[in-house]
Amino acid sequence: MSKTKNEHKAKANGTADSSASSVKTKARPAKKLDRKEYERSMRVLQGELVAMQEWVKTTGARVCVVFEGVDSAGKGGTIRRITERTSPRVFKHIALPAPDARVRSQMYIQRYIGHFPSAGEVVIFDRSWYNRAGVELVLGYCTPDQTKRFLDGVPAVEKAMVDDGIILIKYFLNVSLEEQTRRLESRIDDPRKVWKLSPTDLKSYKHRYAYLQARDDMFAATNTEWAPWHIVDNDNKKRGRLNIITHLLSQIPYTALAAPTVKMPGPPGANGYSEPKSSLGSIPTPF
Repeated sequence: MSKTKNEHKAKANGTADSSASSVKTKARPAKKLDRKEYERSMRVLQGELVAMQEWVKTTGARVCVVFEGVDSAGKGGTIRRITERTSPRVFKHIALPAPDARVRSQMYIQRYIGHFPSAGEVVIFDRSWYNRAGVELVLGYCTPDQTKRFLDGVPAVEKAMVDDGIILIKYFLNVSLEEQTRRLESRIDDPRKVWKLSPTDLKSYKHRYAYLQARDDMFAATNTEWAPWHIVDNDNKKRGRLNIITHLLSQIPYTALAAPTVKMPGPPGANGYSEPKSSLGSIPTPF
């Protein structure tokens, strides 16, 4: 285990991990994290994610990471920073669309099982089977009885996953009403973010407290010894991302593998080749 990973474990044990039995987390520092400090820390953590990736590939480990949370809590941005420097062949981002008629006819968990990790994969769910305990219940896409059956059965499914050797890690991202309001309003006003805003987001916002009650019921039923929930206060996105990645690294028993010896070859010889004149058009160069 690398010195860096030991530091991650110490940090995770001290700051990044809280159990679902204590939903109200301590307020994070109001001061914004300096951009240079944030990027410097992120660079180190992303290097460790690559080291973890190589260990996963070599050992055939299977890792499943679930991200849940209130709308605009920062799930997507966190996942992007996790996968930004890793291989999409190893780190697979799963964000399923609304189910069609065929999928709705299936056993509920069936649409997710096909995405569980195979050997050498880290699968990250951007929302997951827990839709049935949250947005589907609150917005009337399923019945309370369907949610109850789901909550009664899902701990056994997760127990089977863990018993089969899958490393299962579940995160729930919280955000205050004030910050949620600010983020949703920014999506309306910023053309770069408007694609993030869906009718479901606004409906969920209107039903925020029903959603939080559903969250509490979900925690009570599914915060198990083998698959506990990890709660993140994510009003400060930069701190939240660093804390989540630090905690994630601490949950994987990886060892940094020796880097292969790589030597850059000499420059290639032309061997008589010369660039031909071409009539093909080039793109404009306004920059």
